[in-house]
Amino acid sequence: WYNLEHRHSGIKFVTPEQRHTGVDIEILAQREALYRRARQAQPERWSGSTRDWLHIDVVRLNPDKAGAKKLESAA
Repeated sequence: WYNLEHRHSGIKFVTPEQRHTGVDIEILAQREALYRRARQAQPERWSGSTRDWLHIDVVRLNPDKAGAKKLESAA
């Protein structure tokens, strides 16, 4: 379930399997196009910019914790 069905917010709401296999690139491109068409069709419904659906190059687990450890070791 966790890797095959659950869509993770940290990787733009795709599954880890989709991310690992590269399928996420096409999914995110389709979402970007959908949002663009929706905004063009009804611009009055959009008060700001659309969600950023660009592919994330590097994904880290617990990025805040890693940064905190670096700060602790530097002190």
